[in-house]
Amino acid sequence: MKRSSIKLRLTLWYTLLMLLMAAVTLTFVMVISSSVANQTVLDSLDRTLRENALQADIVDGELEIGSGFGFYRSGIYTVVYSKSQALLAGQLPQALTALTIPFENGLTRPVETEQGSYYVMDLWLPSGWEDGIWLRGMTEISQGAETRQNLLAAAGIAMPLFILLGALGGWLIVRRALRPLDSINATAAAINEGRDLSARIDLGEAPEEFRRLGENFDRMLERLERAFEAEKRFTSDASHELRTPLSVILSACEYSEKFDETVEEQRETIQTVHRQGKKMAQLINQLLQMTRLDQGTEKLNMELLDLSALGEELCRDQGERCACLKTDILPGVKVRGDRLLLTRLIQNLLDNAYKYGKPGGSVWLSLRREGGQVQLSVRDEGEGIAPELQEKIWQRFYQADPSRSGAQGAGLGLAMVEQIARLHGGDMSLESRPGEGSVFTLRLPAAAEDAGEKT
Repeated sequence: MKRSSIKLRLTLWYTLLMLLMAAVTLTFVMVISSSVANQTVLDSLDRTLRENALQADIVDGELEIGSGFGFYRSGIYTVVYSKSQALLAGQLPQALTALTIPFENGLTRPVETEQGSYYVMDLWLPSGWEDGIWLRGMTEISQGAETRQNLLAAAGIAMPLFILLGALGGWLIVRRALRPLDSINATAAAINEGRDLSARIDLGEAPEEFRRLGENFDRMLERLERAFEAEKRFTSDASHELRTPLSVILSACEYSEKFDETVEEQRETIQTVHRQGKKMAQLINQLLQMTRLDQGTEKLNMELLDLSALGEELCRDQGERCACLKTDILPGVKVRGDRLLLTRLIQNLLDNAYKYGKPGGSVWLSLRREGGQVQLSVRDEGEGIAPELQEKIWQRFYQADPSRSGAQGAGLGLAMVEQIARLHGGDMSLESRPGEGSVFTLRLPAAAEDAGEKT
């Protein structure tokens, strides 16, 4: 069973609410109008009868009625009776002619007849000590009922029209209010059909609630896009780079199975398999870490870090390579960063300088401050990098000259360096000329307490 849309349901609820409010309002109006109509009839009866009382009198035993006396006015009958309750003037409504109604001075009361209900009011007008006349006013109560019927008839005609117009207006308002939801749904459907995670909702000037929802969807799509791109890159990179060591392992195994190897040859085969296996494991670990950093699943352990002390420590740990390593490290330079990642960044730069530097040549590591920035540079005396290749060295698996200087590796070192720098709010740059070596420079924001110090 197909469920109705939220627009239809909101419109139906809105219409039902209007019906309920209309019914309550109509009931209230009917009650009030009935009370007001009755009170109006009673006030009119009392006022008319008292006005007529000013126009009637007994003079010398004779009834005198003035010109302003009204026997029938606005649905009110007025008749005159003698003291002995004999009809002197006026005409009774036909429904009351057969009834004997006791006289009660100043009291208004309802009288039920077969032809309807009436209000009856009596006034005693004395003349002298012993004589006088009765004035009796009568009006039909059905006048109020007729008013209510007219009101119901008008409501019966107007109410459906108003409710229909209200429902139509409610539908238009709901449709306009939920238009951003249609945009979200259309974008989600387009992404699902086209598998294009680069699409964004971008509601612009939508109401705040929908705009926040759209922004959250966009952020979610951005994270999903990064995750899928990282997964695709990892799969592509791993399949591409694992092909070579895997081929070496398979070839070594096939050779060992096909030929009767000596113990020495078997040991060499095992060493080859072991070496290639370690290379594969190292490659996979590097790719996984880079993927986690891309996706943000590996959180940075940011702390106030003495980068000068870290650089000195790494230089002391270079072992035999310390002989050709020269340093110019300004003490007390501090940044906010992840110690392990920055350690890897500096070590990768040093490894790169040793690999591609001139055999027996020097490697320089310098650290200084310039304003609010920290600059760490590693320079070598290698052959340098051609200008057209300098942009490519930051790409994964790219090696400027893997056959030179016995350089071995997967070509992930500088890609990881650039990634770590970016995660710390910094950047990497390269200055290199063929035959003159290369200078790799890391720029990071100085720590707040360090940025204002003078060099």
